[in-house]
Amino acid sequence: MNNEQIVNQTADYIKTKLTGEGSGHDWWHIYRVWKNAINISKHEQVDLFVVELAALLHDISDWKFNNGNDDVGPQLAREWLEKLSVDENVISHVCQIMKDASFKGAGVITNMKTTEGMIVQDADRLDAIGVIGIARAFTYGGKVGRPLHDPEKSPKNHESFEDYKKFGDVSTVNHFYEKLLLLKERMNTATAKKIAENRHKVMERFLAEFFQEWEGKD
Repeated sequence: MNNEQIVNQTADYIKTKLTGEGSGHDWWHIYRVWKNAINISKHEQVDLFVVELAALLHDISDWKFNNGNDDVGPQLAREWLEKLSVDENVISHVCQIMKDASFKGAGVITNMKTTEGMIVQDADRLDAIGVIGIARAFTYGGKVGRPLHDPEKSPKNHESFEDYKKFGDVSTVNHFYEKLLLLKERMNTATAKKIAENRHKVMERFLAEFFQEWEGKD
């Protein structure tokens, strides 16, 4: 089986597994991250096979739905790739990207170890901002029962991954300040930084209008 066949089989597998997932971590999120990653890779010297596999598998089983355990996803990815007889070096690289790429708190800097990892992290973060990022934030908030906004609760600067996992009843609006508005400055590649500029402005405009309407102002 060649690399293209492995990528296509992996895409089909993830599509079957995540179609209909209702938190914003569905197949179409994976699809957009995959395409974002391919686009960014055009401007970098990378192993595209690793990038595509990591992008496709990065949310196979998110820690948010595994009681905070961020080992489940990489383990499932490993089992899948071993089934396809993928080289161990590739599997290890993909799993390491999956382990490192997720946002772990406002006060936690996650430096990716390879350019492939930087690209996948950027691609995932681009889908968390802008118009689609806004839609995903409120989709996830509705799924887990978060309030839209609670003016009596301030955003938190989570200093550790463990702290971030316990964010509990944070409002969706606070999530913008605890994560989404921070992502523009945490992009790794020049391509992602350029794309993020406009998407960041979209979120700022949205929040300005949100607070106007919240107070009943024109």
